[in-house]
Amino acid sequence: MSIWAGIVTAFGTVGMVVAGLFAARATRQAAAATAEATRAAAQAQAEPNQRAEDRAAFEAIKKELREDLASTKQEIVRVRGVLYSVSRWALALRDQVLELGGTPRQTPDDVENYYRTGV
Repeated sequence: MSIWAGIVTAFGTVGMVVAGLFAARATRQAAAATAEATRAAAQAQAEPNQRAEDRAAFEAIKKELREDLASTKQEIVRVRGVLYSVSRWALALRDQVLELGGTPRQTPDDVENYYRTGV
């Protein structure tokens, strides 16, 4: 074997090893890219379903809040009605005490403020 044949054989062997390393690296990168593409495809496929579920949950929460708001408004109307009735009754009692010559108790400050400002 001549020296040139030995050099060509050595370069060929080194070339094959380098080519094998590049092939292994490319295979690893291709596998990672395939896995990422598969994950992205699964996520894209699941996303409309997730949005639909999120929308349904949002609609259920919104419906519940609207019902709570409606019942709260009804309760406020009832409480306000009772408050006005009690207020008129208390004023009538005060007037009755005054007519009988008595002195009614001092009205609480918050009630005085309400009658003075309406708030």
